[in-house]
Amino acid sequence: MGAWVSRRQDTAGEYFLGARDLPAWAILLSIVATETSALTVISVPAVAARGDLTFLQLPFGYLIGRIGVAVWLLPGYFTGAQETAYARLEQRFGGRTRRVASGIFLVTRLLADGVRVYAGAIPLALLAGWNVPLTIVIMSLVTLLYTWHGGLKAVVWVDVLQLLVYVAGGIIAFGLAAHLAGGLPSMLKAAAGAGKLRVLDLSWSFTRTYTLVGGVVGGAMLSAASHGTDQLIVQRLLASRGLRAARTALVGSGVLVIAQFSLFLMIGIAIWAAGLAPATIPADQVFPRFVVDHFPEGLAGLMVAAVLAASMATHSSAISALASSVTYDFYAARGRELDPGELFRVGRGASLAWGALITVVALAFNATAGGGQTPVVIFALSIASITYGALLGAYVLAGGPARIQGPHVVAGIAAGLGVMLVVFLAATRLAWPWYVPLGTAITVLTGLALSRTSLLPANRHE
Repeated sequence: MGAWVSRRQDTAGEYFLGARDLPAWAILLSIVATETSALTVISVPAVAARGDLTFLQLPFGYLIGRIGVAVWLLPGYFTGAQETAYARLEQRFGGRTRRVASGIFLVTRLLADGVRVYAGAIPLALLAGWNVPLTIVIMSLVTLLYTWHGGLKAVVWVDVLQLLVYVAGGIIAFGLAAHLAGGLPSMLKAAAGAGKLRVLDLSWSFTRTYTLVGGVVGGAMLSAASHGTDQLIVQRLLASRGLRAARTALVGSGVLVIAQFSLFLMIGIAIWAAGLAPATIPADQVFPRFVVDHFPEGLAGLMVAAVLAASMATHSSAISALASSVTYDFYAARGRELDPGELFRVGRGASLAWGALITVVALAFNATAGGGQTPVVIFALSIASITYGALLGAYVLAGGPARIQGPHVVAGIAAGLGVMLVVFLAATRLAWPWYVPLGTAITVLTGLALSRTSLLPANRHE
């Protein structure tokens, strides 16, 4: 598929943006597949098996955040011919601010996708009888092959196929788990009696992970940052046929994500009702062990394909986004005229390099991570949330008064990142959905305060 859809492409615009001619429905499905990853398939069922359905408060917030991005941020991306999410910051604050924001994205995406590749290798290793490092290498090589060859166009269309595969696997998994629990009515009755069907937590707390306020506020701001400032998603929106198509894809993906999370949470409820989620096993092994022990032959193979599909969809997207950011935000931004063919070759080389780096990071996580009761999806979201607040704060400052200039924004970003690293590394009790709101507030307040002083040079286009 990757080879077929990407034939006759020889420029960076075709390689990284699909010639800006991808349909809205394909972009929509690709966004969902990209943000899902194997973490959803593996960890989200464990969230419900160990708890209840209050995780759903987050995707409610995700939808609100996407609507905000569609209304306020997207129009700016379709002004001129922007190639990355961070070109917009250069128009307002200069090249240094663009490179700082892009660099933050590079580090964040590298770490977050290293976790995702590692997580995707766990169930495949269990099912195939391989060790996890070998599984990571095999998955990475296959994904890198079609991503390097086909670029974004190949990534998007393969994403569509992969989403269909893992959703089909999820539906079958839910049906089988519900059957083992005595049927859907019995499963729902047992879950309701144990309080596991609770969706809303109306309590006000900064330490409880899943509350309505935290889910709506934190989820909305996390989604605004990830879908409005992260090149992983913005790259797809820029590849659509126009602003209207991009808005349709973005908001529609929010609706579909709620349905998808509901499916995988209900799988966890069904596994629990069947008595197949003992507290003695790590949370992220609940679903893989269910597949290994209770899926019939053939269907077990489908779940291997589903996990691979979810993992490869995100992995391929990360490689393409990282390579495009390096190509446009750093290589092409050096101030000299570049031949489109040269950018194309640089982009392909960058794809190879980032594919290798993500593999190394995934192997490092495998060497250091231990199986615990905290689902790895929470760890991945926490890592991303550390930096998303600083990035979102930069875009908020871009809409502020003219006195706010590049050095003020860079200082705000540094302050936001510094505080959030302390919050994360010090293992404070602050729930991770509040990371993005806190990081955004610190970045914005620092930038605003410095813009009223003469502590930094007011050089707008540094």
